Amino acid sequence: MKMDKNQADMYIMANANLFPGEKIPMLKAALEQADESKTLLVQSADPKNPTTMLIVSILIGGFGVDRFMLGQVGLGLVKLLTCGGAGVWTVIDWFLISGRTRELNFQKIMNILAL
Repeated sequence: MKMDKNQADMYIMANANLFPGEKIPMLKAALEQADESKTLLVQSADPKNPTTMLIVSILIGGFGVDRFMLGQVGLGLVKLLTCGGAGVWTVIDWFLISGRTRELNFQKIMNILAL
């Protein structure tokens, strides 16, 4: 049994801020084609909140914590060992981390739907 169109719309409305805006139509189409078992997996997935990641990046991003939280262990270690690239990388991440979080959330849900 496939996900109802209304269920897909409700999921998108509740979580639209967690995904890149330009990829919402693709996500909606994939959700509408998903069977019930994948629907349960999608609903139990725990996407990261881009606003929370921005706050983490501002407060302790110089230690690479933001990258560790996104599952980017290698980048987190490099950022930690270089003190956030002498602060430059840290400031750059303040502008990029929200978009990167949304993209990773999208990839995570699409990977679940592709199983």
